[in-house]
Amino acid sequence: MDRNDVEILAKETVYDGYFRIDRYTLRHRRHEAGWTPQITREVFERGHVAAVLPYDPDRDAVVLIEQFRIGAYAAGKPCWLTEIVAGVIDAGEAAEAVARREMEEETGCPVGALEPIGSYLSSPGGASESVALYVGRVDSRNAAGVHGLADEAEDIKVLVRPWSEVEAELKAGLFTNAATLIALQWLALNRAELRRRWR
Repeated sequence: MDRNDVEILAKETVYDGYFRIDRYTLRHRRHEAGWTPQITREVFERGHVAAVLPYDPDRDAVVLIEQFRIGAYAAGKPCWLTEIVAGVIDAGEAAEAVARREMEEETGCPVGALEPIGSYLSSPGGASESVALYVGRVDSRNAAGVHGLADEAEDIKVLVRPWSEVEAELKAGLFTNAATLIALQWLALNRAELRRRWR
């Protein structure tokens, strides 16, 4: 089945603030024939995101960031998360350009080679957000300090960690952000080949 097997009966914006929520009334074809009854679903419209895992193959180090996350706070979890770099893709922007821009804004560290890891939907049961995931080559000696845009109240701490330490934390289940988990697991599987190509 595909998008032609969905009939949108109505769509309205029910909230429009920092994010947007749209309410859909729809029906779709069933696997065994016929159509579902009318269904109402709210969709969280967060936008689409580009995320990049900054990796230094010469020092076998990963650059991560730490920042406050309201969603983690609301979930009752630790709310300063260690993550990879990410930012929202605005209309007309290319995901790769956003990844490069966010690297500068969030770490102060320019990225060299940038390779796609893949793309995924964050929470397709109720959100439209997709994430374009990259690995980027960096010189980790240039990564340090606290960064972010003042007009967005960002307070982003840069962390440079050896891969051996990050891998141990990954195995211990210490990362709770999906993009970070996916990117680090990808690096665990592809690190030797990536270092061979980038050296």
